[in-house]
Amino acid sequence: MLRATWMAQELLHTFAGDLRGVTLEPVTGGAFEILVNDELLWERKRDGGFPSAKELKRRLRDLLFPDRELGHLDRP
Repeated sequence: MLRATWMAQELLHTFAGDLRGVTLEPVTGGAFEILVNDELLWERKRDGGFPSAKELKRRLRDLLFPDRELGHLDRP
């Protein structure tokens, strides 16, 4: 749950004013899924573990705000 809380904070900070909210739902069995408007953005088993904050922010940006720049996160 700590990782999920940290990821939520990172997304809310980066996309401040653009996201209406983030919901955390505790479950058992090591599940870690990120859904955006019912689209599965990240799934721990499917995607091979937990995302880095950089990867998660890029995926969210690409899905919702494709014209937005992420500053240093867009650099190689």
